Amino acid sequence: MKYKLRTDRVFLVVLILIAAIMLCRCVKSSHSSGESKSTKVQKIVTSETTTALVTVSPIMPTTSVTTFAKVDSPTCEAAALYCVEDKQILYSDNINKRVSPASLTKLLTASTALKYVRSNDICTVGSEQSMVQPYSSLCGLELYDTLSMHDLITGLLMSSGNDAAYAIAASTAYSLNNSDMTDYEAVDYFVDLMNKTAADIGMTESHFTTPDGWDDSGQYVTAADLIKLAEYALSANEIKKIVGTAQTTVYTSEGKAFNWTNSNLFLDVNSEYYSSNVFGMKTGTTLYAGYSLITAFESHGKTYISVVAGCQSDEGRYELSQKLMDYVK
Repeated sequence: MKYKLRTDRVFLVVLILIAAIMLCRCVKSSHSSGESKSTKVQKIVTSETTTALVTVSPIMPTTSVTTFAKVDSPTCEAAALYCVEDKQILYSDNINKRVSPASLTKLLTASTALKYVRSNDICTVGSEQSMVQPYSSLCGLELYDTLSMHDLITGLLMSSGNDAAYAIAASTAYSLNNSDMTDYEAVDYFVDLMNKTAADIGMTESHFTTPDGWDDSGQYVTAADLIKLAEYALSANEIKKIVGTAQTTVYTSEGKAFNWTNSNLFLDVNSEYYSSNVFGMKTGTTLYAGYSLITAFESHGKTYISVVAGCQSDEGRYELSQKLMDYVK
């Protein structure tokens, strides 16, 4: 009898243990399933919130969003649209991709020169002209021409003169450094100043090796950095006025005249691309860079900057820029 009682008790204990184990498993399974669903829902909500609330800053271009529909044609390597007052990138396409800067570089060349020399300083065109590449775009400078720095910058930005770029680079370097530098050393010295200026304004993904933007494997920019450069250049009233001028005549100290026309067709009243709300900025064209354009324009009381880089044709860069401009009309 005692044996039977003990067996019954053991059997009862075993049943209780089995029931407890089964109950624990059910509760654990139910809890696990509920956490999984909760986590999944949270991820969806987080994703939707991020898309809706992300803000854009030219200082942090990687957080930019494309507010407007992507432009499929004309094609380009990179493009962006930025509102100066709102500090917001409204359109981005490969905005952080490295591209060749071509003559868009000259906005940095002009900005750097004006940091170190006065615009009314007189400069003499010298032997640094031997460094200008064949088939370059020129503004017509000749050896021993004497012009003010302002006029050299005018030829640089309006006619996209590579000859002006090297004259500016050498003149600036010699004015800052009285050592017996060669032309190559003087230009390299100035290019170092260009890279310093670029770093100072937050162009963290760009590097320059020439003052004119000639194709070089070590020379590159991004559309995000070009926005920063354009905004910085526009803050200089002298540059802003030059890039918005369609035609002008300047004179050397000897009275020689230069008649320069802006290479930006948005400023040409006789061009099919003429736009009255455009007030700059710069064209850029080389074999590897393709056709590029930075455009500064106004719409509804606000200032905008568009960048298109690596278009396949001259027409393409204007058509694509116009589509970006149309977004905020």
